[in-house]
Amino acid sequence: MSKLDAFNGLPELLTAATRARTIAQQTLDFFRVAVFEHHSEEERQLFPAVLDAARSGDEKAKAKTIADRLTREHRDLESRWKALEPGLKRVAKGQDAQLDATGVQELVRLYSAHARYEEAEYLPMAYEVLSRHSNKMDALALALHLRHAPQVVGYV
Repeated sequence: MSKLDAFNGLPELLTAATRARTIAQQTLDFFRVAVFEHHSEEERQLFPAVLDAARSGDEKAKAKTIADRLTREHRDLESRWKALEPGLKRVAKGQDAQLDATGVQELVRLYSAHARYEEAEYLPMAYEVLSRHSNKMDALALALHLRHAPQVVGYV
C-alpha cells in the first residue's frame, strides 16, 4: 500500500518538478539578460552621466558615494549569483541538484534591498540632477535605466 500511495503522489511531484525547472530557467534568463545588463548600463551610462551633471560639492559627493555603493553591491550580488548558478542550471535541465536555500534567500533579500535603496535614494537624485540639463544623452541614460530596471521584488 505504501508503494501505491507513493505512486498516487507522483503526478503532483511531476508538476512541482516542472515548475522548478521553469522557475530555474526563468531565473537564469533574468540574471543573464536583465540583471547583468542593467548593472552594466548603470555603471557605463547612468552613474557617469549623473556624476558629470551633478553640482560640485555636496551633490557631486552624494552622487559618487551612492554610485560607489551601488557598484560594490553589484559585484557582491553577481558573486553570490555565480555561486548559485551551477545548481540552478542543473535544476533547469531536470537534473539532480543541490541548491543552497540560504544562499537563494540571501540573494533575494540583498537584491531587493539594493533595488529599494536605488529607487528611494539614487533615482530621485538622478532625475533631479539630469532634469536640470538638456543633454539628450543624460536623459537617454536615465530612460535606459528606468526601462531596463529589473522588477525584483516578488519575482521568484
